Amino acid sequence: MKRILSFLIISLVVVIGVGFAAINAELVQFNYYLGNIQVPLSLLIVLAIAIGASLGILVSLGFSLSQRRELARLRKKIVLTEREIKNLREIPIRNKH
Repeated sequence: MKRILSFLIISLVVVIGVGFAAINAELVQFNYYLGNIQVPLSLLIVLAIAIGASLGILVSLGFSLSQRRELARLRKKIVLTEREIKNLREIPIRNKH
């Protein structure tokens, strides 16, 4: 059942992609710093989306890694604090009176 659902979703994406490419098949001039080329509009749109998604993943990955480091630091701090509390509870209380 899972394979059939995956196949249907992939097939739907392919059909939509082919339709998108067919609708936007005209060539457009793409100017960049080193020159210019003519590419299909659909390819240019797909590349722009892919580059944007890649940059978004990289930014979120950096944020995620910093959060993991912070989490590891806080977990170590908790362990040390719990160890200190345990040691303080085991110290006998001396009454000065």
